[in-house]
Amino acid sequence: MDKMNWEQLISSKRFGMEDYHDERTHNRTDFQRDYDRLIFSSPFRRLQNKTQVFPLPGSVFVHNRLTHSLEVSCVGRSLGYLVGKSLREKYPDSNASFDSIESIVSAACLAHDLGNPPFGHSGERAISTFFSEGEGGLLQDKIVVEGGRWSDLTNFEGNANSIRLLMHKFQGRRKGGFAMTYSTLASIVKYPYSSEKAAKKNKFGFFQSEEDDFARVADDLGMLKVGENPLEYRRHPLVFLVEAADDICYQIMDLEDAHKLNIFSTEETIELLIAFFSKERQERIRQVMAKVEDVNEKIAYLRSTVIGLLVTECANIFLAHEGEILKGEFQSALIKHVSEEVRDCYEKCAQISFRKIYRSKDVLDVEIAGYRIISFLLKTLLEATENSDHEYSKILLNRIPEQYEIGATTTYERALAVIDFVSGMTDVYALDLYRKITGMSLPAL
Repeated sequence: MDKMNWEQLISSKRFGMEDYHDERTHNRTDFQRDYDRLIFSSPFRRLQNKTQVFPLPGSVFVHNRLTHSLEVSCVGRSLGYLVGKSLREKYPDSNASFDSIESIVSAACLAHDLGNPPFGHSGERAISTFFSEGEGGLLQDKIVVEGGRWSDLTNFEGNANSIRLLMHKFQGRRKGGFAMTYSTLASIVKYPYSSEKAAKKNKFGFFQSEEDDFARVADDLGMLKVGENPLEYRRHPLVFLVEAADDICYQIMDLEDAHKLNIFSTEETIELLIAFFSKERQERIRQVMAKVEDVNEKIAYLRSTVIGLLVTECANIFLAHEGEILKGEFQSALIKHVSEEVRDCYEKCAQISFRKIYRSKDVLDVEIAGYRIISFLLKTLLEATENSDHEYSKILLNRIPEQYEIGATTTYERALAVIDFVSGMTDVYALDLYRKITGMSLPAL
């Protein structure tokens, strides 16, 4: 097979519930049910107390992982609608459910950050460097000898952890984890290959523990396999839309947050955002903004206009390269292929954001604290799992919920269980547990 096909790529089959799959018509589609299942889940609710970029909480409301995921989902739905509508017109005789694309992309966007640890992107780096540079390295020989994949730990990736969270059968849970549809699961995986191909980029799509399950899903959907050992596939086409929604939101919404925090002046923010448009369009936008006195509303209007532009551009790029995408020949982010003027503005925003937002004192302080807290929790809990017969270890392990397999037979599985626990924490919970273990705080008496 040298090309993917939409009839196979859009599948409502549910992972772990294949024996119950049927083609009955329900009041909600299976993909809408995916979305609802995520919205009402505990891991999704916990995103409200996980840092996106700026410290939480504060006197000025800024984005957290939850609000970011909801906004990405909205943008993804728009992208999916535009693409689905155009594909239906392009392939009028196809049996593929193109109308479902917006629901699939919207649900996948909701779940794309589900596996991210506390304290923003520094949380991912803290976990991976604990094993590659820190005391976690002491476990390497033991894990490798037992057949575990060491690169899963030294390249820890939030996206791969999202797939584990959704697919893994945790203790006491049902088969299939969240029992999501095949298409929604595949649309989340930005890097559909083993960590053995990650090099030092910390980019891969699934842990060794979920590799066989992901391969089953990918093969059923007809995704192109390009490597067996290590395992590698070409992306499911809808991943490009999920990725584009994320790229659009984090770049533009971070600018709005930075404005609210006075990192950027109103004038700077307006000039950065209005530059996306032609001179003629800029004049009309300024006329609309002049009718609004509230500064934040001016920025919000401008931000929404830029997002609308980027949605249209990315949808058009996807449709223009659809044939290459189905053949696995198009592999870069859609945002990198928008029109030159728009791309230049986007890259300028990215460069300025890196200097003034992501390297700002408040953001760096969160990273410093996150490294310390996550490294300490990993070290303490992993030592406890490796010395589970010690009295103090028993006390610590009793603090871990039963769903996490801390009594697993291999060191690799126990390490993943501890990572599952730590990565699922909110910022506040991680800090609270750190303080209690170190004796810095005690329960109220």
